[in-house]
Amino acid sequence: MALNKKTFRTRTLTALIFIIVMLCGLLINQWSFYSLFFIIHWGCWIEYEKLIKLISPEYAKADLRTTSLPKLVGCGFLIYCLPHDFKILNFNIYFLGEMIMLIGGIKFILGTFKENENKIAIIKYASLGLLYISLSWGLMINLRNIHFIVFPIGFVAAITLVGSVWVNDTMQYIVGSLIGKTPFSKISPNKTLEGTIGGSILCVVAVSLIGYFLVNKNLLNLFIIVSLIAAVIGTLGDLLESKIKRLAGVKDSGNFMPGHGGFLDRFDSLILAAPFVWVVVLFWFNIS
Repeated sequence: MALNKKTFRTRTLTALIFIIVMLCGLLINQWSFYSLFFIIHWGCWIEYEKLIKLISPEYAKADLRTTSLPKLVGCGFLIYCLPHDFKILNFNIYFLGEMIMLIGGIKFILGTFKENENKIAIIKYASLGLLYISLSWGLMINLRNIHFIVFPIGFVAAITLVGSVWVNDTMQYIVGSLIGKTPFSKISPNKTLEGTIGGSILCVVAVSLIGYFLVNKNLLNLFIIVSLIAAVIGTLGDLLESKIKRLAGVKDSGNFMPGHGGFLDRFDSLILAAPFVWVVVLFWFNIS
């Protein structure tokens, strides 16, 4: 098949802009980091709602004033996950997050009571959205704040996770293109067993070596574990999002990135891997 130069230029330009925005958000300072994931959180929720409306007619018929509240509750959770020593008008930031979650949650419950045949679908998909999207991005924000003595281990873990996801996707694509023959899953027919396994191994090796020689050799265990989570759980995240899209009958979750899909398409691996990395950093490296 001949290369479509216009499509190739569009995809390349979009990818470069995406990388620049991501790096700026991740690296400029803590507030650019938080702002980046607030935007990602909101974009993921919008796409998630569109997909669920295609999957569930009951959810699609529900009152928009009720179904829009879960993402507001999710925003409250993200605010709650910000540094607790940050204050607005002498109020701790987490207090604002708690109030948004409480008020949004109460309004959601009251709105759900008014629904009849749509009630179960609303509760089910709202709960799944909070677990799938808001929990993940809230913990990603909280991960940024975790320190071990004076070392910002949470920040290192967060950057390592994002980098590992990118490396894993690239390695799996390259290995799969070169030697891939065996289909990995019916959910994602383009993935091959050889590409998934080979790419995952190369991801762990590459990230671990880069971290050891260029970052901090004392954190080798962290680089190995985070890259392994990105490779294994990240792949499952990709399959999960593919399954949701298949149920909805769409190719892409959105079109905010021309030629690359939507927010969920770009962050499907990261969104599932983030909670696992948070648990590892908080309960292993930060406490042991």
